[in-house]
Amino acid sequence: MTKQAPAFKPTFSWLLQHPIRFLGFGFGTGLAPKAPGTFGTLPGVLLAGLLLGSGMSKIGLAVLCVILFFIGIPICNRTERDLGVHDYGGIVWDEIVAMMLVLACVPQGLGVWLAAFSAFRFFDAVKPPPIKWFDNKVSGGFGVMLDDVIAAVFSIILIHALLWTGMISGA
Repeated sequence: MTKQAPAFKPTFSWLLQHPIRFLGFGFGTGLAPKAPGTFGTLPGVLLAGLLLGSGMSKIGLAVLCVILFFIGIPICNRTERDLGVHDYGGIVWDEIVAMMLVLACVPQGLGVWLAAFSAFRFFDAVKPPPIKWFDNKVSGGFGVMLDDVIAAVFSIILIHALLWTGMISGA
């Protein structure tokens, strides 16, 4: 499926006209002129760090991600509808939630988190099978959210494989 451009250029003032748009665009990070998915992933890192650092358990964060996944379906649906485009690159709620899920499932530490961030961005951008299949075949807010969660699962598996082989250290 070819990504389309909206009939207009989304702006910060357009986001502020409806709170769901503001959330869908990751508090404005999805407006980045280059690599909005990468910029949109950063709030997920920040939120995961703040929540884990304030005492939330990894299981608690994972459960929160499940809740945010389901909240994200109508957020992404509404933002898509307002733009008139399916899975527009600036809609980054899915990246935020998926990155938080990855970080809930890997050890804490700068090196592991950098590897996790890189792995997630790779899988989300390249979309190897079956991620690409889901991206192409599942539409609406559920589809927007689903391909990123699958990319998150691939990232979690890769990070744990790298930890197991000693290619990265969890310490």
